[in-house]
Amino acid sequence: MPTPDESRDEALKRLDKRLGAFETGRERKASFTAQRAMGQGYRFLAEVVGGVFGGAGFGWLFDHFAGTTPLGLVAGLLLGTGFSIYVAVQGAARWSKTESDKAGPLPSVPDDDDND
Repeated sequence: MPTPDESRDEALKRLDKRLGAFETGRERKASFTAQRAMGQGYRFLAEVVGGVFGGAGFGWLFDHFAGTTPLGLVAGLLLGTGFSIYVAVQGAARWSKTESDKAGPLPSVPDDDDND
């Protein structure tokens, strides 16, 4: 609230300064949230790609020592892909629950049937 001896221009300058500080803080928070989300996306991508390559590597290694070419490689690819998708889905569910808990409960919406 402007003081009685403060001119209108001074009050507007003070208000602009406060608004600028508020927007800067809000932009930093949004930027940090976007960086966290991007990092989580890269983590999921690495889990999926790593699982596929890991499964292929173990399958090739099994083929090399057991002489079952290409069955070990195919089985390793399938198992690695399945496992990596499972791990990524579990991680996404865990991250979603964490973010949901941070956001708090959703506001309740009145039911239309209550008006009868």
